[in-house]
Amino acid sequence: MAMLPLNMAILKLFTDGKEYSRAEVQDALRKDYGNFKAFKDKGMEEALQTACSNGLVGESRLEMDANGNLIVYYQSDQDMIDVINSYI
Repeated sequence: MAMLPLNMAILKLFTDGKEYSRAEVQDALRKDYGNFKAFKDKGMEEALQTACSNGLVGESRLEMDANGNLIVYYQSDQDMIDVINSYI
């Protein structure tokens, strides 16, 4: 199977119904996509926010890390998963 574009790989990750932060998405995709320019924190956060704006993932919770940085967690419900799977 051919490698998916990064944005599609991000969405495909969410089809398992689990919750992921940006860093967890990066950890999951680093092996195949770590060298991509858009893989940097800012680009990944933009991709996740775009997916959120398009209704393909939703913000599931917010946390503060030990350094006071906000961590946003995302998750897809079954309707979102069905839409993602229909695209990919």
